[in-house]
Amino acid sequence: MNSLLILPGDGIGPEVMAEVRRIIDWLGAKRGIAFEVSEDLVGGAAYDKYGTPLHDKTMAKAQEVDAVLLGAVGGPKYDQLPFAVKPERGLLRLRKEMDLYANLRPAQCFDALADFSSLKKDVVAGLDIMIVRELTGGVYFGEPRGIFTEGNERVGINTQRYSESEIARVSRSAFELARKRRNKVCSMEKANVMESGVLWREVVQKIRDEEYPDVELSHMYADNGAMQLVRWPKQFDVIVTDNLFGDILSDCAAMLTGSLGMLPSASLGAPMNNGRPKALYEPVHGSAPDIAGQGKANPIACILSFAMALRYSFDMGSEADRLEKAVEKVLADGVRTADLMGPEGGTPVSTAGMGDAILAALDASL
Repeated sequence: MNSLLILPGDGIGPEVMAEVRRIIDWLGAKRGIAFEVSEDLVGGAAYDKYGTPLHDKTMAKAQEVDAVLLGAVGGPKYDQLPFAVKPERGLLRLRKEMDLYANLRPAQCFDALADFSSLKKDVVAGLDIMIVRELTGGVYFGEPRGIFTEGNERVGINTQRYSESEIARVSRSAFELARKRRNKVCSMEKANVMESGVLWREVVQKIRDEEYPDVELSHMYADNGAMQLVRWPKQFDVIVTDNLFGDILSDCAAMLTGSLGMLPSASLGAPMNNGRPKALYEPVHGSAPDIAGQGKANPIACILSFAMALRYSFDMGSEADRLEKAVEKVLADGVRTADLMGPEGGTPVSTAGMGDAILAALDASL
């Protein structure tokens, strides 16, 4: 049985996740594909009930299932909480304890939305790139860290730290993905000013030369990479980079597509006993508390995150293709949530209305 743990989270998380649940039900009813689904709390919702952003029992469930689907965490209600119990700490704990070291962030521009990007249409039309971000090391987790007193002032310290093995494993993830795409990897770091960048470049090159000689590899400083992403993004296929630069570069790439409401992500770890990778899937967008509960949220990023789960956790590439093509058809037909409305006006559909349209497209695909 395919097992899923759903963590809707905060803000619009429950609304967009409800549309994923409808697609899961559709797969069971129309395709005979059953999932064993459990649901729990994370983020602010977990803090409200348990006093912690991720209960130990929830963490244990996440370690047992084939995949975790997460909606969103956080909101202004929780801004004044101590750092250790902020909603985001629940997400970071999942990533760290599941050892989800490879974060996959696709940036794909659907033809119907090419005019929504802040860049010219010819720059982004047909864009399809994948950013692979190392997720469990680097400056977000390195020690020492903290705010310390030195003399008569405070000093904030974060440590950028990477081992060869950490760099090697995320590099392999990028090269494996490239082999299934256009066979090109660009590795981004700051080897000109950071020793961790020097090591990063050396290890990536070594892995490529010894294990993936068929894959084209280039190296680029991360600041130039940011510039190139907005100059001519279609030059890239797979980009692999560290935790900090990956955070920044993937958000930059997100805006090439026109809306954060369109972008999924996958965080993958080592294989479990059944051969499937530890995995967490989530939309890139935040909890959007300003529109929560109003039926305005775009569920596509969450739905496409589930499509990634079908592909990478359940080896159901054809079903993932079916779902992605249904989304593409709906957009081509002009169905829009509020975040995708153009200057020509019109009436946006609700969150459930977008779900209705995608389910109808799925029906038509049978």
